[in-house]
Amino acid sequence: MTTLTDLLPVRLGIFDRSPRPARKHRAPDEIDRLRHKLAGAELLMAGYRIQLDDKDRALDDTAAKQAEAEELVVKQQADIDDLTDERDMWRDEALRLRAKFGPQLAAEANAHRITVPPMQRIGADQDTDAIDVTTLWAARDAGHLGPVTDPGRIR
Repeated sequence: MTTLTDLLPVRLGIFDRSPRPARKHRAPDEIDRLRHKLAGAELLMAGYRIQLDDKDRALDDTAAKQAEAEELVVKQQADIDDLTDERDMWRDEALRLRAKFGPQLAAEANAHRITVPPMQRIGADQDTDAIDVTTLWAARDAGHLGPVTDPGRIR
């Protein structure tokens, strides 16, 4: 049978020698831990904002440079078109002048041509017997080369 004294120490915990399990979460400790996590998250978000601002600035710079490059391309294409038109105009003008003055230039060239008398021409109608051609051996034998023993090696 259980007496009142047997029940008292158990209910009050006075004579209980078993250690109490430690509380896992004390409210002030949990609040401090969550505040620390919140501060870390805020710092992380601030870092992400800075990175995002840097990326936005880089994107704006890139967009500005791209706009400048596109404007330059448009200007260069306009210059190319203008120069192509001018080239075509000058080509057409040269062809027109060639057609207009070609016969006149040909007649002028024929009128002022340079002719060489037949006796000074070198060709099939010239007599080759009049040209004196001697070999190196014959020139050596005649003494025209000086003291040379081998005409292939003149010093």
